[in-house]
Amino acid sequence: MKIDQIAGWAWSKTWLDAALSFLYPEVCQICSQEPATPGNGFVGDTCRKNVTIIAAPFCERCGLAFEGEFTTAFQCANCREEDYVFTYARSAIAAKGVALDIIHRYKYSRALWFEPLLGELLGRAAAPVLLCEHWDMIVPVPLHPVKQAEREFNQAEALAHQLAGHVGLPVSTACLRRVKPTETQTHLSRAKRAENVRTAFAFNDRASELVVGKRIIVVDDVFTTGATTNACAKVLKKNGAEAVCVWTLARGTFQ
Repeated sequence: MKIDQIAGWAWSKTWLDAALSFLYPEVCQICSQEPATPGNGFVGDTCRKNVTIIAAPFCERCGLAFEGEFTTAFQCANCREEDYVFTYARSAIAAKGVALDIIHRYKYSRALWFEPLLGELLGRAAAPVLLCEHWDMIVPVPLHPVKQAEREFNQAEALAHQLAGHVGLPVSTACLRRVKPTETQTHLSRAKRAENVRTAFAFNDRASELVVGKRIIVVDDVFTTGATTNACAKVLKKNGAEAVCVWTLARGTFQ
Protein backbone atom coordinates (compact mmCIF):
# COMPACT_ATOMS: atom_id res chain seq x y z
CA MET A 1 0.00 0.00 0.00
CA LYS A 2 1.58 3.28 -1.05
CA ILE A 3 1.99 6.27 1.22
CA ASP A 4 3.71 9.18 -0.46
CA GLN A 5 6.96 10.25 1.12
CA ILE A 6 6.91 13.32 3.35
CA ALA A 7 9.26 15.14 1.02
CA GLY A 8 7.19 14.27 -2.01
CA TRP A 9 5.64 17.74 -2.13
CA ALA A 10 8.97 19.05 -3.43
CA TRP A 11 8.95 16.88 -6.57
CA SER A 12 8.88 19.90 -8.84
CA LYS A 13 10.50 22.64 -6.78
CA THR A 14 14.03 22.64 -8.21
CA TRP A 15 13.14 22.57 -11.88
CA LEU A 16 10.15 24.86 -11.37
CA ASP A 17 12.23 27.55 -9.68
CA ALA A 18 14.80 27.39 -12.44
CA ALA A 19 12.21 27.52 -15.21
CA LEU A 20 10.33 30.41 -13.63
CA SER A 21 13.50 32.42 -13.15
CA PHE A 22 14.17 32.01 -16.86
CA LEU A 23 10.63 32.65 -18.12
CA TYR A 24 9.40 35.36 -15.76
CA PRO A 25 10.94 38.62 -14.60
CA GLU A 26 11.44 38.63 -10.86
CA VAL A 27 8.58 41.00 -10.12
CA CYS A 28 5.34 40.52 -8.22
CA GLN A 29 2.81 38.66 -10.37
CA ILE A 30 -0.06 40.50 -8.67
CA CYS A 31 0.91 44.18 -8.95
CA SER A 32 3.95 44.01 -11.30
CA GLN A 33 5.44 46.86 -9.28
CA GLU A 34 7.81 45.34 -6.71
CA PRO A 35 10.52 42.67 -6.76
CA ALA A 36 9.56 39.07 -6.08
CA THR A 37 11.29 35.73 -6.63
CA PRO A 38 10.32 32.07 -7.06
CA GLY A 39 11.21 31.58 -3.40
CA ASN A 40 8.42 33.88 -2.25
CA GLY A 41 5.93 32.68 -4.84
CA PHE A 42 6.36 35.75 -7.06
CA VAL A 43 4.31 37.83 -4.62
CA GLY A 44 5.89 41.00 -3.27
CA ASP A 45 5.87 42.21 0.32
CA THR A 46 3.17 44.82 -0.23
CA CYS A 47 0.74 42.35 -1.79
CA ARG A 48 1.52 39.81 0.91
CA LYS A 49 0.39 42.35 3.49
CA ASN A 50 -3.01 42.44 1.79
CA VAL A 51 -3.59 38.76 2.58
CA THR A 52 -5.86 38.47 5.62
CA ILE A 53 -4.53 36.00 8.17
CA ILE A 54 -7.24 34.33 10.26
CA ALA A 55 -6.69 34.80 13.97
CA ALA A 56 -8.77 34.32 17.11
CA PRO A 57 -11.52 34.73 18.01
CA PHE A 58 -13.08 32.05 15.87
CA CYS A 59 -15.57 29.21 16.26
CA GLU A 60 -13.83 26.33 18.00
CA ARG A 61 -15.56 23.80 15.72
CA CYS A 62 -15.47 25.20 12.17
CA GLY A 63 -12.93 28.02 12.56
CA LEU A 64 -15.24 30.81 11.36
CA ALA A 65 -13.60 34.08 12.40
CA PHE A 66 -15.47 36.73 14.39
CA GLU A 67 -14.71 40.31 15.26
CA GLY A 68 -14.79 41.53 18.83
CA GLU A 69 -13.65 40.15 22.17
CA PHE A 70 -14.45 36.60 23.27
CA THR A 71 -13.03 35.35 26.53
CA THR A 72 -14.35 31.78 26.33
CA ALA A 73 -14.45 29.10 23.64
CA PHE A 74 -17.64 29.12 21.59
CA GLN A 75 -19.38 27.47 18.64
CA CYS A 76 -21.14 29.48 15.96
CA ALA A 77 -24.83 29.10 15.14
CA ASN A 78 -24.06 27.21 11.93
CA CYS A 79 -22.17 24.49 13.80
CA ARG A 80 -25.06 23.91 16.16
CA GLU A 81 -27.15 22.99 13.11
CA GLU A 82 -24.56 20.99 11.16
CA ASP A 83 -23.75 17.29 11.40
CA TYR A 84 -19.99 17.74 11.42
CA VAL A 85 -18.05 14.59 12.23
CA PHE A 86 -14.60 16.20 12.18
CA THR A 87 -13.12 17.28 15.51
CA TYR A 88 -12.45 20.79 14.27
CA ALA A 89 -11.73 22.74 11.10
CA ARG A 90 -9.25 25.58 10.71
CA SER A 91 -8.13 27.79 7.83
CA ALA A 92 -5.02 29.89 7.43
CA ILE A 93 -6.32 32.90 5.49
CA ALA A 94 -9.53 34.54 4.34
CA ALA A 95 -10.55 33.79 0.74
CA LYS A 96 -10.92 37.37 -0.41
CA GLY A 97 -9.07 40.10 -2.29
CA VAL A 98 -5.49 39.31 -3.26
CA ALA A 99 -5.65 35.88 -1.65
CA LEU A 100 -8.70 34.81 -3.65
CA ASP A 101 -7.09 36.02 -6.87
CA ILE A 102 -3.96 33.98 -6.11
CA ILE A 103 -5.96 30.87 -5.23
CA HIS A 104 -8.05 31.06 -8.41
CA ARG A 105 -5.00 31.56 -10.63
CA TYR A 106 -3.17 28.71 -8.89
CA LYS A 107 -6.14 26.34 -9.03
CA TYR A 108 -7.66 27.06 -12.44
CA SER A 109 -4.77 28.51 -14.46
CA ARG A 110 -1.89 26.38 -13.18
CA ALA A 111 -0.08 29.38 -11.74
CA LEU A 112 2.17 26.98 -9.82
CA TRP A 113 4.67 29.69 -8.94
CA PHE A 114 2.27 30.74 -6.17
CA GLU A 115 2.63 27.39 -4.41
CA PRO A 116 5.57 28.32 -2.13
CA LEU A 117 3.59 31.24 -0.74
CA LEU A 118 0.42 29.19 -0.26
CA GLY A 119 2.35 26.39 1.41
CA GLU A 120 4.07 28.88 3.68
CA LEU A 121 0.76 30.43 4.74
CA LEU A 122 -0.83 27.05 5.46
CA GLY A 123 2.20 25.71 7.29
CA ARG A 124 2.67 28.84 9.38
CA ALA A 125 -0.91 28.61 10.64
CA ALA A 126 -1.25 24.85 11.01
CA ALA A 127 2.13 23.64 12.27
CA PRO A 128 2.05 25.33 15.71
CA VAL A 129 -1.33 23.72 16.37
CA LEU A 130 -0.72 20.29 14.87
CA LEU A 131 2.71 19.83 16.46
CA CYS A 132 1.07 20.18 19.87
CA GLU A 133 -1.44 17.45 19.04
CA HIS A 134 -1.11 13.82 17.98
CA TRP A 135 -2.00 13.09 14.36
CA ASP A 136 -0.87 10.18 12.21
CA MET A 137 -1.19 11.25 8.58
CA ILE A 138 -2.57 13.74 6.07
CA VAL A 139 -5.25 12.90 3.51
CA PRO A 140 -5.99 15.42 0.74
CA VAL A 141 -9.50 15.77 -0.67
CA PRO A 142 -9.37 13.85 -3.98
CA LEU A 143 -10.50 15.18 -7.34
CA HIS A 144 -12.61 13.12 -9.72
CA PRO A 145 -10.28 11.57 -12.36
CA VAL A 146 -11.93 13.54 -15.16
CA LYS A 147 -11.46 16.86 -13.38
CA GLN A 148 -7.91 16.00 -12.39
CA ALA A 149 -7.10 15.17 -16.01
CA GLU A 150 -8.49 18.54 -17.07
CA ARG A 151 -6.67 20.48 -14.35
CA GLU A 152 -3.52 18.30 -14.54
CA PHE A 153 -2.97 18.47 -10.79
CA ASN A 154 -4.88 18.30 -7.52
CA GLN A 155 -4.40 21.51 -5.54
CA ALA A 156 -5.45 19.80 -2.28
CA GLU A 157 -2.79 17.13 -2.75
CA ALA A 158 -0.12 19.74 -3.50
CA LEU A 159 -1.08 21.68 -0.36
CA ALA A 160 -1.08 18.46 1.68
CA HIS A 161 2.54 17.83 0.66
CA GLN A 162 3.41 21.41 1.56
CA LEU A 163 1.88 20.92 5.02
CA ALA A 164 3.67 17.59 5.42
CA GLY A 165 6.97 19.40 5.04
CA HIS A 166 6.07 21.57 8.04
CA VAL A 167 4.74 18.88 10.38
CA GLY A 168 6.69 15.75 9.40
CA LEU A 169 3.72 13.50 8.65
CA PRO A 170 3.09 11.18 5.69
CA VAL A 171 0.54 12.01 3.01
CA SER A 172 -1.79 9.26 1.81
CA THR A 173 -3.69 9.45 -1.45
CA ALA A 174 -4.66 5.78 -1.18
CA CYS A 175 -7.58 6.08 1.25
CA LEU A 176 -10.21 8.09 -0.59
CA ARG A 177 -11.52 8.15 -4.14
CA ARG A 178 -13.84 10.69 -5.67
CA VAL A 179 -16.38 8.58 -7.54
CA LYS A 180 -18.98 11.20 -8.44
CA PRO A 181 -18.22 14.17 -10.76
CA THR A 182 -20.10 16.72 -8.69
CA GLU A 183 -21.27 20.08 -9.98
CA THR A 184 -19.62 23.22 -8.65
CA GLN A 185 -20.77 24.18 -5.16
CA THR A 186 -20.59 27.94 -5.78
CA HIS A 187 -24.27 28.67 -6.37
CA LEU A 188 -25.78 25.92 -4.20
CA SER A 189 -27.53 26.37 -0.87
CA ARG A 190 -25.97 24.94 2.28
CA ALA A 191 -28.30 21.92 2.19
CA LYS A 192 -27.74 21.29 -1.51
CA ARG A 193 -23.98 21.49 -1.05
CA ALA A 194 -24.15 18.68 1.49
CA GLU A 195 -26.37 16.59 -0.77
CA ASN A 196 -24.14 17.28 -3.78
CA VAL A 197 -21.15 15.59 -2.11
CA ARG A 198 -22.99 13.08 0.08
CA THR A 199 -22.04 10.12 -2.13
CA ALA A 200 -19.12 11.74 -3.94
CA PHE A 201 -16.38 9.90 -2.03
CA ALA A 202 -15.61 6.21 -1.56
CA PHE A 203 -13.12 4.36 0.58
CA ASN A 204 -10.39 2.17 -0.86
CA ASP A 205 -10.88 -1.09 1.05
CA ARG A 206 -7.25 -2.02 0.50
CA ALA A 207 -6.29 0.98 2.64
CA SER A 208 -8.01 -0.25 5.79
CA GLU A 209 -4.76 -0.90 7.64
CA LEU A 210 -3.74 2.71 7.00
CA VAL A 211 -6.88 4.17 8.54
CA VAL A 212 -8.14 1.99 11.39
CA GLY A 213 -7.38 3.61 14.73
CA LYS A 214 -5.56 6.53 13.09
CA ARG A 215 -5.95 10.26 13.64
CA ILE A 216 -6.18 11.93 10.25
CA ILE A 217 -5.82 15.49 8.96
CA VAL A 218 -7.98 16.17 5.89
CA VAL A 219 -6.58 18.97 3.70
CA ASP A 220 -8.35 21.05 1.05
CA ASP A 221 -7.82 24.46 -0.52
CA VAL A 222 -10.99 26.29 0.63
CA PHE A 223 -13.54 25.65 3.39
CA THR A 224 -16.89 27.39 2.91
CA THR A 225 -19.71 25.38 4.47
CA GLY A 226 -17.55 22.33 5.18
CA ALA A 227 -19.71 20.01 3.06
CA THR A 228 -16.82 18.54 1.07
CA THR A 229 -14.38 17.99 3.92
CA ASN A 230 -17.16 16.66 6.17
CA ALA A 231 -18.13 14.13 3.50
CA CYS A 232 -14.52 12.94 3.44
CA ALA A 233 -14.39 12.81 7.23
CA LYS A 234 -17.57 10.69 7.33
CA VAL A 235 -16.06 8.10 4.99
CA LEU A 236 -12.83 7.95 7.00
CA LYS A 237 -14.63 7.68 10.34
CA LYS A 238 -17.00 5.01 8.97
CA ASN A 239 -13.95 2.96 7.96
CA GLY A 240 -12.21 3.07 11.30
CA ALA A 241 -10.42 6.41 11.70
CA GLU A 242 -10.24 7.38 15.36
CA ALA A 243 -10.51 11.11 14.69
CA VAL A 244 -10.42 13.57 11.80
CA CYS A 245 -9.57 17.26 11.77
CA VAL A 246 -9.65 19.60 8.79
CA TRP A 247 -7.10 22.16 7.66
CA THR A 248 -7.61 24.33 4.60
CA LEU A 249 -5.59 27.10 3.09
CA ALA A 250 -8.50 29.53 2.99
CA ARG A 251 -11.90 30.18 4.52
CA GLY A 252 -14.64 31.23 2.13
CA THR A 253 -17.75 33.22 2.97
CA PHE A 254 -21.13 31.62 2.40
CA GLN A 255 -23.82 34.04 1.26
